[in-house]
Amino acid sequence: MTPTVLITGASSGIGRAAAVRFAEEGWNVAATMRNPADAAELAKMDSVLVTRLDVLDRDSIDAAVSAATERFGAIDALVNNAGYGAYGPLETMPMEVLRRQLDVNVLGLLATTQAVLPGMRRRRSGTIVNVSSIGGRMAFPLGTPYHASKWAVEGASEAMHYELRPLGIAVRIVEPGGVATDFGGRSFVASYDDSVEEYLPLTAMLASALSDDDTPAAGMQPSECADVIWQAATHDGDRMRFIAGAQAEQTLASRYDADREEDFLARSRQQFGL
Repeated sequence: MTPTVLITGASSGIGRAAAVRFAEEGWNVAATMRNPADAAELAKMDSVLVTRLDVLDRDSIDAAVSAATERFGAIDALVNNAGYGAYGPLETMPMEVLRRQLDVNVLGLLATTQAVLPGMRRRRSGTIVNVSSIGGRMAFPLGTPYHASKWAVEGASEAMHYELRPLGIAVRIVEPGGVATDFGGRSFVASYDDSVEEYLPLTAMLASALSDDDTPAAGMQPSECADVIWQAATHDGDRMRFIAGAQAEQTLASRYDADREEDFLARSRQQFGL
């Protein structure tokens, strides 16, 4: 039978590219997003079902899983791609911003995974692909909530790997670095409070980076990241982590090949003018 994948956050960027890649490989694709009107082109593809899924709305998650199952018969793979980044000084960040970051990137991922697991468990087969980030294994200034969410995704994924493997369900983690998407726009929330002067140099640095046309678009193309997601979803071995892109590989190698953590942290502080 033709395998089926459900992808969250498929309206743009990595999620949309992944939907196209799986469809081109002959898979059925449930391309989900908060606003299905954003994916008119995907909806024209015969093997693609575009349906609403808001990871903050469990009813919409269950409805999307039901729609995909009714249309295609079963869900063989889940790609948890939906997410965004909240940046700013922790001290001045409103609690609602912190809470929403974790709700979307962590609890939304877990809720969507919960919804597909009963079917996979009954069939004793399936693959969960969680799109994390190099930011799930290292951190940058002003990214406290984002990095907290991605480190949580890494830990949750590793725990799921152990408990689901005996049931025939594989768990993979994809770790992109910079990807040429609109992450700096629609997928990015900046929370600054200029009244605390001590943080102004850092916030100015981030604002400058976001205004630089080269910085948000640096890195691999979404289609290249989609290739890695495809590899992760179809891998038949025990590999769990898939680093997406040479830039990500080099950055993580620098992080973990350091003789001492103090040396790496010192280099990073110097890089950020700290």
